[in-house]
Amino acid sequence: MTGIDFDQIAEFGDDRPIPKIDCVDEETPLSSRISAADVLTLGNAACGFLAVYFLAVATVAQHMDGYGVPADRRSAGAAVVLMLIGALFDLCDGLVARKLRRSALGAELDNLADVITFGVAPAFFVVTWAAVPLGPGKTPAVLVALAVLIAGVLRLARFASTPGRPGVFQGMPIPMGALTVVSIVLLDLPFAVAAAGILTTAWLMVSRIEYPKPQGKLALLTMLFIAASVSCLTLWATDSPGGDSMLMMGASLQICLAMSIPVAAMTRRGARFIGVRMIR
Repeated sequence: MTGIDFDQIAEFGDDRPIPKIDCVDEETPLSSRISAADVLTLGNAACGFLAVYFLAVATVAQHMDGYGVPADRRSAGAAVVLMLIGALFDLCDGLVARKLRRSALGAELDNLADVITFGVAPAFFVVTWAAVPLGPGKTPAVLVALAVLIAGVLRLARFASTPGRPGVFQGMPIPMGALTVVSIVLLDLPFAVAAAGILTTAWLMVSRIEYPKPQGKLALLTMLFIAASVSCLTLWATDSPGGDSMLMMGASLQICLAMSIPVAAMTRRGARFIGVRMIR
């Protein structure tokens, strides 16, 4: 037995043959069980940890220096770039698994890595933005960050246990949710507005709204968008001319893309409802 839940093949999102899953016994060395796709997944987990590391080190350093700002541009930029690279690894490990092979560890590794990079890291990003230094008035910010983490964990648990329709995710994918949360923070909006946007994103992750899976041309466009986002963040983090404007454009575009799908879904649902009422 491999310990694989075959309901998790919904992850592949298309009708192509499922790649071979290596069957190994318990005495096989761990290094022999890891595939090329698993290496990318572990890279995703490493990016998530390093993102938290950069934010934590910057926060501690500035707190000790007596500054009110929890993290400087370079640290924040590095953390978000690492999350973007983690998203790229997350996209590529599925592509590699389709082309080569999928190990018995693949599905479990993928979910664990996603919790770190797209659950813990963005929640910690929210905390460093709105709740450091900690105080009695910072409880709402901590709760908002906790909502991001819990929504991400629930999103992954549902994905692992519930077969979905081919070609779509049920609920906003956790990488998109994480990057949307970070984009809202980077826009430096008033707390009430930002908190509403972040909580809406958390709700969308656990909703039943369907999002297309990044396959084919959409996967290529996703990679190009990640590359463009890394460029924008680099310009912003290094105080380059136009960096602030590029960051605003990139963050706003990420939010618009994330919100356009549920808006379109609700518009279609409303149009169908109106059509049924007119027929009656």
